Amino acid sequence: MEPAIMAGKAVHGAESKEPLLPIADVSNGPRSCDTGAASVSGTVLNVSTSIVGAGIMSIPAAMRVLGVVPAVLLIAAVAALADSSCCATPRAPAAAARTPGVMGDAFGRAGAVLLNVCVAFTTMGTLVVYLIIIGDVMCGSAAGADAHVGVLQEFFGQRWWTTRVVVLLVIALLVLLPLVLRRRVDSLRYTSAVSILLAVVFIVISLGISIYAVIKGTVKMPRMFPDFSRLSSPFELFTAVPVIVVAFTFHFNVHPIRAELKTSSDMKEAVRISLVLCAAIYAAVGFFGFLLFGESTMADVLINFDRSSGAGVPQLLNDLARLSYALHLVLVFPLLNFSLRINVDELLFGGKRSPLVIDTPRFMFLTAALMALLYALAIAIPSIWTLIQYGGSVFPVSLSLIFPGAIVLRNTQRIAKKKDKALAVTMILLALISSSIAITTNIMSS
Repeated sequence: MEPAIMAGKAVHGAESKEPLLPIADVSNGPRSCDTGAASVSGTVLNVSTSIVGAGIMSIPAAMRVLGVVPAVLLIAAVAALADSSCCATPRAPAAAARTPGVMGDAFGRAGAVLLNVCVAFTTMGTLVVYLIIIGDVMCGSAAGADAHVGVLQEFFGQRWWTTRVVVLLVIALLVLLPLVLRRRVDSLRYTSAVSILLAVVFIVISLGISIYAVIKGTVKMPRMFPDFSRLSSPFELFTAVPVIVVAFTFHFNVHPIRAELKTSSDMKEAVRISLVLCAAIYAAVGFFGFLLFGESTMADVLINFDRSSGAGVPQLLNDLARLSYALHLVLVFPLLNFSLRINVDELLFGGKRSPLVIDTPRFMFLTAALMALLYALAIAIPSIWTLIQYGGSVFPVSLSLIFPGAIVLRNTQRIAKKKDKALAVTMILLALISSSIAITTNIMSS
């Protein structure tokens, strides 16, 4: 599929290889003297880490709803749409103005503010989910039928230092805070590499448990297509679309990462490599999770690992699967925090001329305030999976499909071709139809 961001001809008819909506040279004001040194391999790792987050846990459940074949096709289609739309996300101008460029050009200040709010809500919600999942893995959860014992309680029993309040506070102060205080995205390339390795470890463990279960004869091949007899309505199939879209929502991290690359063309290559890698990871995790747990696959597949795979494997192996995923989220956390901090700074201190990265008091204040807020929300909210079902149908879908499509249709640069507009309309319609049906279905099932 030819990306929608590419224009075949320039305004005056000359051939052009420039992107229709180019990626910005900067994320939030002028570059610092340290930028422009990131490598393509480091960018691939950071983009891949931005993509593979909490959304991976819901892929097996989405595959249970759709069946293997439609789920894999949907993963490939959403990855292709993400490739087409990521470069059409708003860019910040190189001038002193801090309003995101393309969104501001297309829809004015109101559109730019709407983008900032959408990114802030998306990243904040995702980071709270990360902390809650980490707390569930380490400290357990007592949410009715989904109750499970945490790794710390499993080994040490109930202690004051194994409670969620204490464990998350220690992790936030000793592990997350030093990482989020890094001022360059490329400085996280090594932690990103480890996070991708942990995602692979999770896949390998799932594969090992699945193979063991197949040999023991305790599982059977998963369904290739939907079983409509198990669905309350055929429209329930659409509830899987926002899940996959959320799993590929990384657009808000494109510009902070791109700002540290030497050339724009490297970002396009890095994004495509990352999308292929992450699509393969999602398909593998979805298949092995659905194979292992079948129709009992839950929205949070870690719950299934906590209880029993039904294969008679040692509980230690299940614990390793949970811990590898929790550590993966710990290392993904700083990347999303970059975008959260930048967008909150844009909303609160949009009039400031100095870039956030060189304004130490402002940088430290925002970092500390956001970490405190995220920690408080993670402690106060026992479970937000219901909110994710609704929020995932609004904010991430808007960032991934609606905003990029709307910018192309606005066509302020007058260089969008018919195929660009056709793809933009397709993205917007897919987002509106699937999200509306998913929200309505969730409300009715509730």
